[in-house]
Amino acid sequence: MATFQDFMKLDIRVGEIIQAEFFEKAKKPAYKLWIDFGNEMGVKKSSAQITECYKMEELIGKQVLGVVNFPPRQIADFMSEVLVLGTYSTQGVVLIQPEQRVENGDKLG
Repeated sequence: MATFQDFMKLDIRVGEIIQAEFFEKAKKPAYKLWIDFGNEMGVKKSSAQITECYKMEELIGKQVLGVVNFPPRQIADFMSEVLVLGTYSTQGVVLIQPEQRVENGDKLG
């Protein structure tokens, strides 16, 4: 069982999607995302299997939550630097977002 201390090791931050592209080399349909996590962290990349619920053009400007302290992961020819959080729902993966607009880089606490 995970402990509260385990949870506190995760650095989960708010970022704004500033660019999205279809990830043609991914094994499952996915997007390449560039996410702005604010001045401290800057722009980080992520691969996200969210094509069932989102069109690329509607992702731009959307704030999302991401784990920023996992090691980078090579996916095909793309280095994914953060894990974008979402729920595995009936309609596909649904992104976790703040209810109100907040500062990029704000930490989940």
